[in-house]
Amino acid sequence: MTDAKTDAIPGTDRSGFDRRLLPPMMLGSVLNPVNSTIISVALVPIGAALGAPASQTAWLVSALYLATSLGQPVVGRLIDLFGPRRLFLISTSLVGVAGVVGTLAPNLGVLIVARVLLGFGTCAGYPAAMALLRSEARRTGHDSPGGVLTALAVANQTIAVVGPLLGGLLIAVGGWRATFALNVPLAVVAVLLGLWRLPRSAPRTAEPGSAAAARLDLPGMALFAATLTSLLLFLMNLHLRDGYLLLIAAAAGTAFALRELRAADPFIDLRVLGGNTPLIATYGRALVAYVVSYAFLYGFSQWTEEGYGLSPFHAGLAQIPMFLMAIGVSIVSGRRKGVRGKLLLGAVGQIVACLLILTLTGKSPFWTLPLVALVFGIPQGLNNLALQNSVYFQADPDRIASSAGLLRTFAYLGSMVASSATAASFGRHADTAGMHHLAWVMLGAGALYLLLTVFDRTLGRATAADALTAK
Repeated sequence: MTDAKTDAIPGTDRSGFDRRLLPPMMLGSVLNPVNSTIISVALVPIGAALGAPASQTAWLVSALYLATSLGQPVVGRLIDLFGPRRLFLISTSLVGVAGVVGTLAPNLGVLIVARVLLGFGTCAGYPAAMALLRSEARRTGHDSPGGVLTALAVANQTIAVVGPLLGGLLIAVGGWRATFALNVPLAVVAVLLGLWRLPRSAPRTAEPGSAAAARLDLPGMALFAATLTSLLLFLMNLHLRDGYLLLIAAAAGTAFALRELRAADPFIDLRVLGGNTPLIATYGRALVAYVVSYAFLYGFSQWTEEGYGLSPFHAGLAQIPMFLMAIGVSIVSGRRKGVRGKLLLGAVGQIVACLLILTLTGKSPFWTLPLVALVFGIPQGLNNLALQNSVYFQADPDRIASSAGLLRTFAYLGSMVASSATAASFGRHADTAGMHHLAWVMLGAGALYLLLTVFDRTLGRATAADALTAK
């Protein structure tokens, strides 16, 4: 992985971390969550304007995460090899293009294309931030990422706070198209910050042409894309008639594994990953944790509008307690190094929140909605921070960006399961019966998350050991 410049840098903190890197790191990492949260209150207005039921507008969610789940580890590997600056600039520029396409989209199909572009455009932010954090640790000799990782988590949660509310305001002022137009100024600012603040670093490989392409493991990337795409397409619309997609995923996955085990410089080093049990367990926890998180984000928002009768603005307002609680929890828990306690409390918090949802009806008092959101804020703040801290210390330092990208890939796998479960639960209308059906799915995922945490004996021990080794 590439390092930042090694000379003394003005504007550093006590550990020597260059604080000037924080603005592009934070803005890049929040481009994805801002689009995730805004679309949650825009689905119903888009469906009404374009005559599309909830089962079809769900593709606006799935399309972004399909593209991002593919792009994150690929772009992360490119960052590991060539440094974060150029990938950051290319990706964030694509966010602006997606904003224009979405703003001018004449139908749902073009909107889905815009969301795919947004997915690829938001791929570089988080892996670039993790790569910069690791390179700063190497440059300064101080591996103390807690404050910066907490800042990234809080930035994401802060954006999540304003996302639904901002989405409601944009829809009220300029219609649902304004939620896509927002990406244009965000992309401009991100590109300018990247040009101004991100260090120009030499790539790890100076090999030209075909030699550089070999380092990229293009066949491995292609097989990975085929495996993940077929799997995610199956998860988007669970049905026996689409069982052939599972066969394609199995065949492509087998070919991918054989390729990676034989490649001199694989895209995903399965030999190392297979021996890293703590990291594999972290990826598994991420998948089931985000099934619950995204099912609540999208399913609960749609139900509050269609099943409960709130406007998009008030639906966004009802979720603010969740994000405020998540920010507070992230700030307080970010001071503690351990992850096991955070994960256990996060798992219990998810289960309690799901049980509360089962008590809601279309005639429940309004105060019960922000109460449920408030309870969901506890696991939201704990799980995000604990999972990203786990990956930082458990991953191979030379593959930190691609490992961080894989964390997001597993999170997006969870989002796909959540999106499919939401569409299956609601059908053409997000009513209370559908919300209760979805809550049972969420409860099952929350219980599995708790079991994966309780029976994982590597928690704490692995991260502590790796933290000492990395110093």
